[in-house]
Amino acid sequence: MLNRRYLRIKVMQALYGFFQSDTRDLARSERDMFNSIDKVYDLYVYQLALMVELIHVVNVITEEAKEKHLPTKEELNPNLKFLQNKFLQQLSENIHLKREMNNRKISWNNEYELVRKVYNTIKASEIYSNYMSSDQHDYKTDRNFIIEIFKEFIADFELVNHLYEEKNLHWGDDIYLVNPMVVKTIESFNEDSTPEQGLMTLYKDREEDMEFVKDLFRQTAIRNEENEKLIGDKTKNWEVERIALMDVLLMKMAITEVLHFSNIPVKVTLNEFIEISKMYSTPKSKIFINGILDKLIADFKRDNKLNKMGRGLME
Repeated sequence: MLNRRYLRIKVMQALYGFFQSDTRDLARSERDMFNSIDKVYDLYVYQLALMVELIHVVNVITEEAKEKHLPTKEELNPNLKFLQNKFLQQLSENIHLKREMNNRKISWNNEYELVRKVYNTIKASEIYSNYMSSDQHDYKTDRNFIIEIFKEFIADFELVNHLYEEKNLHWGDDIYLVNPMVVKTIESFNEDSTPEQGLMTLYKDREEDMEFVKDLFRQTAIRNEENEKLIGDKTKNWEVERIALMDVLLMKMAITEVLHFSNIPVKVTLNEFIEISKMYSTPKSKIFINGILDKLIADFKRDNKLNKMGRGLME
């Protein structure tokens, strides 16, 4: 689920907090970092659970309509196609989702009005109208409908996103990683999927990825002063303090990765941190960071400081 770029971003966020802290407690900052990474899975589970909660809300709305003083014919005999959606039924019965919701204490029970607003937005759409009036009742149609309404209405529903940001400061950014994973999860289900159908995992390779995160965080923190000197030597017309703080941090991380991660190609490191700078720093940062890192890497090659193992890793 989490690719290396995203893991680098999580390390960057943790290091930013660490260097801004008065105590600079390395162990505590590391624990907080891994907790922040784990919380990404909470967001993933929340998005899946939201779709299940839609069934509950629609059930309530349907029963309320029947109990009105003068219900209409349509309210007494409602179209149940949404409630009987084959994919949503599968998801609601999925034992892995139920277990994660229970273990992580994730519930939409206290957000009935918000979920109802999500449903009302979906209900008012042409996508919903076409689906409900269609004679097609096959599994593929049901699943594709859920993918469509998720992308169009749920993935970026403003009030839901506000709720997430209140729960976790970083979820405003994390949602853009999680939503494609939710779509992939939906696509992984088929008509024969059982309640044991697996969800996505947090890490591609848990042990390897956790080791990468820990080492990049620790090595960058420990080598802070020597990396700052390397940057200072290449920015003599600038005081390091005047350079954007995020630019300095990204260069420190890149230097650490170039010098101390023997299995990561130099080109990959450069590309990754330049791309991250586009997302988290100033418009001109990518040019500045690329220029400084290019000069430093030329020095590292000249002084035989690069310890890369395998063909193509020096490029």
